[in-house]
Parts: sequence; structure tokens; C-alpha cells
Amino acid sequence: MTIFYTRKGDDGKTGILGGDRVDKDSTCMDALGDIDELNSSIGIAVSLCKHSQLRDMLKDVQNDLFIISAELASFGNVSGIKGLSSIEEGSVKKLETYTDEIGKDVPELKGFVLPGGSDLGAHLHYSRAIARRAERAVIRVSRDMKVSGSIKGYMNRLSSFLFAAALYANAKGSRIEGHPWY
Repeated sequence: MTIFYTRKGDDGKTGILGGDRVDKDSTCMDALGDIDELNSSIGIAVSLCKHSQLRDMLKDVQNDLFIISAELASFGNVSGIKGLSSIEEGSVKKLETYTDEIGKDVPELKGFVLPGGSDLGAHLHYSRAIARRAERAVIRVSRDMKVSGSIKGYMNRLSSFLFAAALYANAKGSRIEGHPWY
């Protein structure tokens, strides 16, 4: 039987890659929690997605988020842990390419949009908001430890990709977002 608990965190600390233990409410753990929530939210979007191209992109992003989490959980020492890779500038460029690809099928924006539309589109808008929070958490943790510029760039581009993905999903589903009135 698989054991789902260790009892090791009852003292308010948790283990990180490399074996050290840190407070569960540290800036690093906050960032990891936000990234985990984001990854779970994208997982829901994947389950709702009927567009194979977008679904594959979202799954790739999920994998990248695991790589980012591993790098953060190693306190930037991913090279010292066998079998781990890190996010490189090529991953940032790939995310830009994804955004450009799906952006071709999005109607021109003429103002702000109200998050919503289809179930998938609304959920991708929600994932975008979580991505922005996760990005802020990564920036906070970068004050306490070394965080690569590629991770910061990736997290910054991710909210743009998710916004484009939401617009794409809604356009493909003929469910266009509304606009705020003020």
C-alpha cells in the first residue's frame, strides 16, 4: 500500500530537494504552493479542452511548471541534483511561439474583456489570474534566493499565454467574452 503521509511536517517544516528542511510558510513554499495551484488549475483546463493543439500546449506548460518547482525547491541548485533539468531561455521562447500560434485565431481586442465565455475559456482566465499571483510569489522568493531570469521570464509570459488561450478557446467555441462598462 502507498503511504500518503510521513508525519515529518507536523513541526511546521517541510523537506526540499537536497534534503534540507524549511518553514512551510517561507516565501519559497508560498511560491511552490501557488505554482502547484496553477498547475492543478491548468489540469482542469486540459480535462475540458477538446482542441488537441491547445491541449498539448497546456500539458507542456504543466511539465514546465514541474521543472520550475523543482528548481525552486532545490533553492536554485538544480545542477547539484541528479536527473533534474532547469527552465532555459528556449522555454520562454517556446511559450512566446505558443502564444503567437493561438493568437492568430483570436479576434482583435478592442478593450478589456470580462473573464468568462465557455467553461474552458473561463477556466483559462482563472488560471491566468493564478499565474499572475504565482509570478508575484516567484519575484518575492527571488529576494531570498537566486531565481534564474528564465524562470522570471517564463512566469511573466505564462499569464499572456493563458490569456490568449482563453480568448482562443472562446473563439473556437463561439463564446466571446463580454466587455466591462464604465
